[in-house]
Amino acid sequence: MPPANELIRFLETHPDPQIVMGIDYRILAANAAYRRVYAGERNVVGQFCYAISHGYNRPCDECGESCPLAASRVSGEPRRVLHLHHTPRGEEHVDVELTPIVGTSGKTEYFVERMLTVREASSFPAESGLVGKSSAFNRMLELVRRVAPSDTAALLLGESGTGKELVAQAIHQQSRREHGPFVVVECSGLTETLFESELFGYEKGAFTGANQRKIGLVESASGGTLFLDEVGDIPLSLQVKLLRLLETGTFRRVGGVEMLRADFRLIAATHRDLKTMVERGSFRRDLYYRLSVFPIHLPALRERRGDIGLLADTLLARLAPGRAYTLSEAARARLQDYDYPGNIRELRNIIERAMLMADGDTLLEEHLPPELKSDETGMPGVDDIVPLETAELRYLQWALAHHGGDRKSLAAQLGISERTLYRKLAQ
Repeated sequence: MPPANELIRFLETHPDPQIVMGIDYRILAANAAYRRVYAGERNVVGQFCYAISHGYNRPCDECGESCPLAASRVSGEPRRVLHLHHTPRGEEHVDVELTPIVGTSGKTEYFVERMLTVREASSFPAESGLVGKSSAFNRMLELVRRVAPSDTAALLLGESGTGKELVAQAIHQQSRREHGPFVVVECSGLTETLFESELFGYEKGAFTGANQRKIGLVESASGGTLFLDEVGDIPLSLQVKLLRLLETGTFRRVGGVEMLRADFRLIAATHRDLKTMVERGSFRRDLYYRLSVFPIHLPALRERRGDIGLLADTLLARLAPGRAYTLSEAARARLQDYDYPGNIRELRNIIERAMLMADGDTLLEEHLPPELKSDETGMPGVDDIVPLETAELRYLQWALAHHGGDRKSLAAQLGISERTLYRKLAQ
């Protein structure tokens, strides 16, 4: 049964790309915006949504992806997910919002899917912004997309070097405050006097050397975002001053009497375990609850191995714009196998060093630092030998962690069927 004409006409006037699907995943209609942005030369009407968006031959939830239609069909509620979609430009991050439509039967008969391309992240090497396409990266990006439009405080948690400031900037750029300032406060090493004067500013004559009024970082962030980097390093004695600012939304300059109102969106970040610090008494519990309304885990680089090659290519382009550096296959494999205790910051240092060591435009394994280089044989010792079935499962886990595409392409690369791959993964 074709969708109601009124629904089709409504979609055609809508500026965002949208499609109508039946309960069997088949696309029944697509508006002009969708045809222009996502269809390309393809005629999508009559095709299955999972085939068009992902190249799958079965629904997303049967291929290891979250499927909004399957979930909505069960719950009857709207669903929102972030997917990597095939587009005429290649794979792109797409924010998908699906709404069930009740028909004349009184039951859900159609689903309207609205799609927005995520501009703050790229699945290709990019000059700026976030880059990645692994599952761990996409989970983080989905949380970023959910919290960004609000004024809710976000807490970025992750190891050093995982790109917390870049993520904070992405949240700012997707918020209603995107045209306001993005002000960074480096919390490490701030003394009590410096903390107050830097954060709140001071009046002329407030102390020796205060020859004129200084505007603090809180005031500078008015209308924008205040990013507290390494908030876990703030001494306990200073945490109450930050808590007072967050609870009252007001502050005074040092030496001033006028109460000023703060107008900023707060994003905090730390590599420390704040929960443990709270239990030990080194971080205020009330401040922790103020900061951690919406925590976002930033994955370590070893948790997103599928992105290592993409990030390496991105860094090559950013560090040497205009020069076509490439990685040899041996160097790329060596980068892929390293654990990166320093995360993306360490990868950047490794790439920059290799560029300096290379005489040509190809970075070789010999240009990498010693800790990345292989042993003489690359083979396991006698004590490392395990049963063949165990070795196969270990290799499959390794391949799954290192492969940057979907499981269909992984099965093809392994030379097995998708059914065999899923059976082995179930083990």
